[in-house]
Amino acid sequence: MSSIWTMGELLVEIMRPRADMPHDVPGEYLGPYPSGAPAIFIDTAARLGINAGIIGGVGNDGFGQNLLQRLEKDGVILSHVLQLDEGSTAVAFVMYRDDGSRQFIFHIKGTPATRAKMPSQPISDVGFFHVMGCSLTTDPGFCEEIIHTTHQMKENGAKISFDPNIRPELLQGDLKAIIQPVLENCSVLLPGVDELLTIAEADTIDASVEKLFKNPLLEVIVLKQGARGCDIITRENREHIPAYKVIQVDATGAGDCFDAAFLCGLLKGKSLGEAARMAAAAGALNAMAFGPMEGDISPETIENMISSQ
Repeated sequence: MSSIWTMGELLVEIMRPRADMPHDVPGEYLGPYPSGAPAIFIDTAARLGINAGIIGGVGNDGFGQNLLQRLEKDGVILSHVLQLDEGSTAVAFVMYRDDGSRQFIFHIKGTPATRAKMPSQPISDVGFFHVMGCSLTTDPGFCEEIIHTTHQMKENGAKISFDPNIRPELLQGDLKAIIQPVLENCSVLLPGVDELLTIAEADTIDASVEKLFKNPLLEVIVLKQGARGCDIITRENREHIPAYKVIQVDATGAGDCFDAAFLCGLLKGKSLGEAARMAAAAGALNAMAFGPMEGDISPETIENMISSQ
């Protein structure tokens, strides 16, 4: 079976334990939790039995060990992760509001998280190379490296999957110019509704879909809608997949787990609908636990959730 790879920021997350505890007020934080959207994504893929690797960097410190130990335990290929003495591991501080929205304070720029380079030798037998918009906005130089790697992966037979995952706190420069090189090579697109409208520069979902499918490489749009489920959209069909009803503890990372399970399903030969049900289950399982990648996700728990509803 082909592998899944990604390239992006590795960081630890320090989290407020309850909603509406602003960052400007002294109080408790919990962590460090291994995190970074690409790390959450690739860790989920590895837990679902796929050969999965990440290109990234951490500092030679306790936070870096926190990340490496967790990823290694779950089976992630770490051969292209740098551990550098210069600079400390990246950190994100997170607080929630009562409406479910989040506020981040990122310490990424200038850290080892943005110093990884395109592999000198192509990585073979890659089914999907997954790119996240947040990774493209962490640092201009790192963005260039991710785009170079995207082209290299595509030239060597990988399909490109893309989650726009826009983080306003990280955005520097023109979003369209940043994401366009990935978008035009994308086969699987996994946006939220607002992200879909933004990247398509359109007013409606239908207009956005029509515009994006002008790209001949694009095969499927997976429109993620949180508790409302998702729509699987191709040029010929549109199917709605409902979300699984669970008690949400922490939504952080649910979308990244969703992405990973969807691509794993495709590599395992599942239909688009079956892969989307796997994805919805993975997102729900992760949302049931506190921490960005602490959900009880495995092939067995995914199967159990699907069969129980």
